[in-house]
Amino acid sequence: MKKHYLIRWMVVSAALITVAGCSTDDKDLYKSAGQPVEKRVENLLSQMTLEEKVAQMCQYVGLKHMQIAEKNMTVKELKKNHAQGFYPGLHSSDLVHMVEEGMIGSFLHATDLKEANYLQSLAQKSRLKIPLLMGIDAIHGNGQCVGATIYPTPIGQASTFDPALVEQVSKETALEMRAMGSHWSFTPNVEVARDPRWGRVGETFGEDPFLVSKMGVATIKGLQGENFDTPENVLACAKHFVGGSQPVNGINGAPFDGSERTLREIFFPPFKACVEAGAYTIMTAHNEVNGIPAHGNKWLMQDILSKEWNFKGFIVSDWMDIERMHDYHSVAESMDDAFIMSVSAGMDMHMHGPGFMEGIVKAVREGKLSEKRINESVRKILTAKFKLGLFENPYYDEVKSKEVLFNPSHQKTALDIARKSIVLLKNDNILPLTESKYKKVFVTGPNADTHVILGDWAVPQPRENIVTVLDGLKRISPETQFTTLEFGWNLRTMKPEKIKQAGVMAKQADLAIVVVGENSMREHWGEKTCGENTDRMDINLPGLQQELVETIYNTGVPTIVVLINGRPLGVEWIAGNVQALVEAWEPGSFGGQAIAEILYGKVNPSGKLPVTIPRNVGQIQCVYNHKYTTKWFPYAIGNSGPLYPFGYGLSYTTFKYENLKIEKEQVTSKESVTASIDVVNAGQFDGEEIIQLYIRDDYSSATRPVKELKDFSRISLKKGERKTISFRLTPEQLAFYNADMEYGVEEGTFTLMIGSSSRDEDLQKITLKVKN
Repeated sequence: MKKHYLIRWMVVSAALITVAGCSTDDKDLYKSAGQPVEKRVENLLSQMTLEEKVAQMCQYVGLKHMQIAEKNMTVKELKKNHAQGFYPGLHSSDLVHMVEEGMIGSFLHATDLKEANYLQSLAQKSRLKIPLLMGIDAIHGNGQCVGATIYPTPIGQASTFDPALVEQVSKETALEMRAMGSHWSFTPNVEVARDPRWGRVGETFGEDPFLVSKMGVATIKGLQGENFDTPENVLACAKHFVGGSQPVNGINGAPFDGSERTLREIFFPPFKACVEAGAYTIMTAHNEVNGIPAHGNKWLMQDILSKEWNFKGFIVSDWMDIERMHDYHSVAESMDDAFIMSVSAGMDMHMHGPGFMEGIVKAVREGKLSEKRINESVRKILTAKFKLGLFENPYYDEVKSKEVLFNPSHQKTALDIARKSIVLLKNDNILPLTESKYKKVFVTGPNADTHVILGDWAVPQPRENIVTVLDGLKRISPETQFTTLEFGWNLRTMKPEKIKQAGVMAKQADLAIVVVGENSMREHWGEKTCGENTDRMDINLPGLQQELVETIYNTGVPTIVVLINGRPLGVEWIAGNVQALVEAWEPGSFGGQAIAEILYGKVNPSGKLPVTIPRNVGQIQCVYNHKYTTKWFPYAIGNSGPLYPFGYGLSYTTFKYENLKIEKEQVTSKESVTASIDVVNAGQFDGEEIIQLYIRDDYSSATRPVKELKDFSRISLKKGERKTISFRLTPEQLAFYNADMEYGVEEGTFTLMIGSSSRDEDLQKITLKVKN
């Protein structure tokens, strides 16, 4: 007898006993929308069998997702894959029966509305008619679904330094998720990216805890609204808790080794900010943290999240990572032991597949877990379903769905944030371009005319929904004669003869625009060079792209390089030679238009780097907020400084900083103080500038970074306009963990720095004295 048929018999028998003890009125209370959520939850929980409760903790991949994987993957491949899933010995048709029996509480990656509605209809056949919670990786728009609006990836969103715009993107993403039957986004990724070898840098908001916190909170507010209790809201999920962005060797899921100080100063703050902002779900990390797998880490889940931070939502595992405590980390002798260990430590939901339910039910029956512990998890999951309104309406109208997806308002936001996300790194007086000067332009490179512009976590979208770089150039400069040479999307198979052909074609042009970078397209999983589970031992341009740029540059034609990529790349030679370098990241549906508008001066670039760009892999770790002794001595050979610093980005205009002031030079440790500075647009173009406030604790009981970002402000300035920008610096922003790991403000002096980037020469400084 298959396990799930045994469970069916157990549920029916137990249900008869449960129902016998309830009156009709009592039974129906949870169905009444007029009742408080807490009462509805307790009423429903009282009628559920143990199996039905544990089922709410069980998530499975969608039927279509499973059917595709069944055809294309082996069991061995499944074991190592984080993107495709099926269940050996359990057919997709078996899942249909399990949903009808109330034995599944959640699905992930049901990527079209018909399937989502169908699954919900199956759940309505179950005894208690508990709707399904549908989750999806809607990382920068609901990109796993065809027809969605694709916004820039998070690293590009962070480059805007515009939390309000990120919040708007997230609001629109929530609407498009609902329109496809989903209610739960596995985002924001608020890991602090400290190693560019790691393929998921582009999925994060960069290297700085403060910036990551701001953007993470904006994402949560946009997705969840005030309380995720309207049909326009979905659940957010802060992930991955914790340390996965600084793996020991750059590989996703590799161990994290770091002190509690490092955790509390660098990696905890964004998660704590997300919890305080109301994030209702947290996802634990693939990796082990100081020797303890995150999925079985009681200190992380109970002591930090629940007790210290008072987290009220639920914790979900990452892709079958509970099982990996048995077969990868080897801290559990069996799968059942791993399930018990994880739930005992605080896990509330299993992603994904069979085995978990059977193991947990058995553990409760044998007294290894209490049913009270199960109730704790189920309460939180049911609370989410009630607040999301799924009991009243688990479906979404297909006609209305078409009106929401990729609508004009969302398209406008996608273009706006793409414009603000692009960072101009170098400009030797060649930009902005003029059509009269450059009449014949050669456009080439693997990323010039492909869907790589969408980035990771996006399936192929309708061609008419995407503006590639070549499309954008033709749209913005219709009078220019553009010639092109395509290389295809696969960076690993570039041909030397095509490189030579590109050189010949470049000689016939007035200008060359070379679009290079990386490939995060998930549909070409085996060939991509960036994104989830695509980590690298170096950060050079993959394939023959460097040779392509050098060949074109050596023809003597003026050369502009545009980078489409999800991680910092070591492009030192390019930065030192070509006339202009643009970091576009992965700018989404309208990225090509935004790039072209900037190249031709229709838009003044305003993005700033949310990460430091190293010169090469040998500089890793390379971050702006390092300790002084990190750069005590220079490297014996080579330039020790970064290629481009955190917060850096050029404009077509010139901004001058003047009159740095502080309202008083001395405060107590409980007082706030205001610092101000004048910013003048002294150039010839209107523009937007991002003013950045850093501090340095000059002398402290534990060593502090050379500088730390504490605030920023994005402003617009007309040509010749002056504005005074003020920052309110609070005691919280001056506090840190002292030598005894006590949090607070120490007496002494602080250096306040305000300017256009983290680079010393871009900052003005003033001293603040703090007395207790």
